Amino acid sequence: MVAEKKNIRHFSLPELKEYFEKMGDKKFRAIQVYEWLWKMNAQTFEDMTNLSKELRAKLNENFNLPALKVNTTQISSDGTIKSRFQTFDGHMIEGVLIPTEKRTTACVSSQIGCSLSCKFCATGTMDRKRNLDYDEIYNQVAFINQQSEKSYDKKLSNVVFMGMGEPLLNYKNVLKAIDRMIATDGLGMSPKRITVSTAGVAKQIRQLGDDKVRFNLALSLHAPTDRQRNEIMPINESNNIEELISALNYFYDKTKNDITLEYILFKDVNDSIEDADNLIKIYRKIPTHLVNVIEYNTIDDAKFTKPDEDTTQAFTDHLAKNRVNVRVRRSRGKDIDAACGQLANKGK
Repeated sequence: MVAEKKNIRHFSLPELKEYFEKMGDKKFRAIQVYEWLWKMNAQTFEDMTNLSKELRAKLNENFNLPALKVNTTQISSDGTIKSRFQTFDGHMIEGVLIPTEKRTTACVSSQIGCSLSCKFCATGTMDRKRNLDYDEIYNQVAFINQQSEKSYDKKLSNVVFMGMGEPLLNYKNVLKAIDRMIATDGLGMSPKRITVSTAGVAKQIRQLGDDKVRFNLALSLHAPTDRQRNEIMPINESNNIEELISALNYFYDKTKNDITLEYILFKDVNDSIEDADNLIKIYRKIPTHLVNVIEYNTIDDAKFTKPDEDTTQAFTDHLAKNRVNVRVRRSRGKDIDAACGQLANKGK
């Protein structure tokens, strides 16, 4: 029986050095291969052009190099680029490049589908097939970085885990992917430029604190009371607002990292002045530096609509008058279903 080939990206640099030593080759070959895998995002062993043909063939015999393939790419009228990636086992995920004057941001997925069933999110209508491996998450970011360099002549400045899936339910792979992103022999990004967004898994938020992570955290709050949040986000029934407040304070005490509250406005659901007052109460209990008020993007089969501009303005003005640091986040890429909450593999 032939032994199953192992994914070469799952080998550390010391393990690769050991492999080359056993083969009777030089240790520096391991460094060359490692750079191809992480710095240059090689998709096949044939890409590793400074290695001999014989060595590339040998690697191909002994290892797998599963890589994401770009299935489709769509470009929005505002310059946003959505890519649908195919995994080695045939699943589809989506990642988005969001350019602005000051930054280029990758919005990336952490799971294939999602298990949380948030009522306003297109991904929530999909089943969760599996978690993405850390190298698949990294591969996605590296691809989008290449898109940014090609289309906008600059490297990615930011990464947000706001695509498909709940990052904290794929905890180890997300942290390992981020380790590779910030490594000098990876993408060399600053952890302060990376934000993990969660629908609210209190236990894992506390774990982030214990692990003393260096990246930022965003909580998808979207409703200011348990009654309202239970209706739109089933996860709240097991992770209520008081538990999340406690977990976020624990996280901040341990890390001092930025915390953002994300709040999508839904017409006649969570957009009243009373709702704003309840949101202010939560804001004052958490060392959060910002409330992002997000405009709702319609999806198929959802009952929600966005409020008019006057309601949005009144809501955010009320927050600002009460000393809440608030920003309205306008969605990008709506015309290609690339905006917040719209990722569901619907690309052409």
